[in-house]
Amino acid sequence: MEDNVYRKLVKMNDDHVRTALANQVTDPGSRYFGGVISEATGVPSPTHGGTAGYMAGMASALVCPDSEFYHDTAVAARLEWAADYMLNKQHSDGTISLGSTNYHSPPDTGFVITGFGQLYRLLESQPWQELRGVEGKIKLFLGRAIPAMLTGGCHTPNHRWVLTSALAWLYDIFRLEALVERADEWLAEGLDCTEDGEWTERSHGIYNTVNDIMLYHTARLLKREELLDPVRRNLEMMTYLVHPNGDVVTEYSERQDVGQRADLSEYFLVYRLMAAHDRNPLFAAMSDLAADHLSRLGPVNNHALLGYLLFPQTKLTGLERAELPTSYTKVINEHHPVAEDLLKRRSVGHHDKIQHSAMHLAFGSPVVRHREGDTSTTIVTRAPSFFSIRHGEVSLLGTQMYTSFTPGLVEMEQFQRADHGYRMWTEMEKGYHGPVPKVLLPESAAGRISPWYLLPHHKRPVTHLQKHRLQVEVTRQQDSWQLHILGDDLPDVFTQVAFSFGLNGMLRGDGLQELEKDAWFWSEGSIRLEAGGDWMELTGGAHEHRIKVLRVNPVRPGIRTVLVNLITPFDHTFTLRLS
Repeated sequence: MEDNVYRKLVKMNDDHVRTALANQVTDPGSRYFGGVISEATGVPSPTHGGTAGYMAGMASALVCPDSEFYHDTAVAARLEWAADYMLNKQHSDGTISLGSTNYHSPPDTGFVITGFGQLYRLLESQPWQELRGVEGKIKLFLGRAIPAMLTGGCHTPNHRWVLTSALAWLYDIFRLEALVERADEWLAEGLDCTEDGEWTERSHGIYNTVNDIMLYHTARLLKREELLDPVRRNLEMMTYLVHPNGDVVTEYSERQDVGQRADLSEYFLVYRLMAAHDRNPLFAAMSDLAADHLSRLGPVNNHALLGYLLFPQTKLTGLERAELPTSYTKVINEHHPVAEDLLKRRSVGHHDKIQHSAMHLAFGSPVVRHREGDTSTTIVTRAPSFFSIRHGEVSLLGTQMYTSFTPGLVEMEQFQRADHGYRMWTEMEKGYHGPVPKVLLPESAAGRISPWYLLPHHKRPVTHLQKHRLQVEVTRQQDSWQLHILGDDLPDVFTQVAFSFGLNGMLRGDGLQELEKDAWFWSEGSIRLEAGGDWMELTGGAHEHRIKVLRVNPVRPGIRTVLVNLITPFDHTFTLRLS
């Protein structure tokens, strides 16, 4: 197995190097000289996934005896050009800019530092003299970045651990105690991982791996063993968040990977490092699974071959492999005090407003994962879709509810186990607001013009408060699932259930009325999706009103959308049968 993994990494990396060489700017007169052009933007970027990432590939190839580019002087020169580009794009304050956003960005610089720290250690260990020039330039970049790391801030939750890892790598190389002190300031905020292993952003396609690998480096370099505890929990949780084809569950991410296809590629290295550290057969098996589905080597901070070459423990010599779970029902965060924590936030003072980021109020909400062979089901609270299922070649990508009460998309907020399944519900409130009490009015209210935005609207008394409850009960039988949806007795609330299917296969049903390309009302009977010999059949169509959009459009490009329109009060059941 180890030989196969190694050969795969080397081959993929050689292909990566060829891409870098073909897309590198070689005109010395260009302001992008040495940079590698991004396919997405058409210009180079100095980021961890841009030119810095290609540098990881070139350096790894140059020191790997089994690479076709081993000790290739032309590639060594190109690598040094890339280092020149990185230095040229480093601002006077030591930072780089992401380009698409995040200008003069400490966290984006931190991503590069973690990768460049590894590159520096790999290159300095090599006796080949052709590497001395680029080695010095990488160290120069790292030294220039120290002031930014000592003072710089972040946007998102994961950025904090990016910065601690960068600080740890800089300390490992330059031994400045101020770097450790700054890392301790970030770590003093505490780690944002539930007991079941979920990070704030619920991003299994991207930011889990960022948190995990960055805290691994922080723990190792600063000798903080306790920082590995949440890494372990997350890696254990992820064994239940993989679809049968090796994709990870992204259905409820709170970041840009939501609903996007993602595999375990960026988990490869951290699973291997933690398997070696803990001698953990489960982590070793997950790293093998990641290797089987490896589609990319990763950015400079989490580059599979760079890490494989730098850290000899990734060979996992003599470590047995556990059998990975393929048949289970797992409830994640069932006992996390999400409701209590959400109440506590009212006293913090931020009023749910944060610049350049999000509050991530779904953190710690319950998630159910059920898998039986090739059938993979996800049931979620506090997410746009509350139910999704993959069954062989056919997929129900998501199930959403919309209401005219709030109006718009409804997320199920509460969760409890029920007979043979789960109950989720939302209790919404909507009222009106009276006049601001006279004693609380600002001076502008007595002027000739009283701007609306200067009035203290939060001081208005609430009148005619209305409440509305929507509930879903999800139950499983041998070859089917039932979605029992209830709307309370508040009359004439327009409601819509949207089922999202993939574009593959054939979707048909007598009760489908086409709205536009790949979108239908479903008025009655059943619908059936078939692909590759697999099928799913859904019964329960209804069409009690004609509204297509309840403030938020349920129809999105790239998927098939089937809409069922209901009016309260209702007690409606959908049954999903599987081949």
